[in-house]
Amino acid sequence: MPAQILVIEDEPGIVDFLERGLRAHGFEVRAAPDGETGADAALNEQIDLVLLDMMLPGRSGLEVLHDLRRSKPELPVIVLTARGEVEDRVTGLDAGAVDYIVKPFSIHELAARIRAQLRVAANVPATTLAAGDIHVNMLTREVHRGGELVRLSATEFDLLVYLMRNRAQVLSRDRILKVVWGYDHDPGTNVVDVYIGYLRRKLRRGGQEAPIVTVRSVGYRFDASGD
Repeated sequence: MPAQILVIEDEPGIVDFLERGLRAHGFEVRAAPDGETGADAALNEQIDLVLLDMMLPGRSGLEVLHDLRRSKPELPVIVLTARGEVEDRVTGLDAGAVDYIVKPFSIHELAARIRAQLRVAANVPATTLAAGDIHVNMLTREVHRGGELVRLSATEFDLLVYLMRNRAQVLSRDRILKVVWGYDHDPGTNVVDVYIGYLRRKLRRGGQEAPIVTVRSVGYRFDASGD
């Protein structure tokens, strides 16, 4: 599958240049015109790398970068900016950017840098999962929603991780049963539905329901947008 690149940039001419140029290099590209929209897309969609302008309407690129480093630290971010002073580069890199490119730039060089960062990311095991306001630490096996700790059993944790890793996909009960419990098809068990119920209750916070959608007659889908 082509790598999914998110461009957070408010200049239409630059967005068009990046979309055409990067697609020619085999990437899938989507764009967000401001910091708020861009941060939401980066946190809730399947994105492999972000190209981030620092001068954005709404929220600054630096604010977006801080959010991404806190909630999705495994996601590589390359900063694109017209500001090339050493202090600006240091600020961006210290905030968590993996690379820093000053406008104007060569699309061929940018594509090469993207490929380099994607190779690095592919060799680094993910230690966190994030979708919406739900954050999972794979090392400590802790789950937070909206900054509040959610206490899960070992099976509930494994079920949540499987749903989040396959978010936006409809997962059948049989598939969940096989992956999480290691069972073959068993039409007599409702263990999946029972544990989905446990997860929903524990993830319910401040009037917000758990982002686990029932797909009638099929199974379940994790959807942080609540669609």
